[in-house]
Amino acid sequence: MTEIRQSTPRETRVTRRVSAELGIDTHGRGFTDITRAVARFLADIGAGDGEVSLFCRHTSASLTIQENADPDVRLDLLTALDRLAPEDAGWVHDLEGPDDMPAHVKAVLTGIHLAIPVVEGRMQLGTWQGIYLVEHRAMPHRRELTVAFVGDGN
Repeated sequence: MTEIRQSTPRETRVTRRVSAELGIDTHGRGFTDITRAVARFLADIGAGDGEVSLFCRHTSASLTIQENADPDVRLDLLTALDRLAPEDAGWVHDLEGPDDMPAHVKAVLTGIHLAIPVVEGRMQLGTWQGIYLVEHRAMPHRRELTVAFVGDGN
């Protein structure tokens, strides 16, 4: 039987909510590491314990937490997404080009929202985890994210 252990619960009074917009210029299809930008936001606002959330305001880009050590992982993920939603699949929606509908499918598969616990001002990401905006379109785009912290100050 698998053993599951729980740490001692931490209780924090929610005393603040702070949000901002992040503008990201992508270079076309691929992963953009935004981990440092989110950490900077938390440091700038003096975040303590709480939760940081990110919301991608687009339907052809997405957010993910993924390995940040070996770039081959991100390359393989792009390959897998292309296999799941290829451009030549006979999509009906093609007004914005052959990569648009596959980009929508990829965003559905990967998601547009993340929530990350924050303890003492630091995101509780694993050792090899990074936060990424995933651009699913071939051409560069300007993407906008809403980042929000709910919790207390340090």
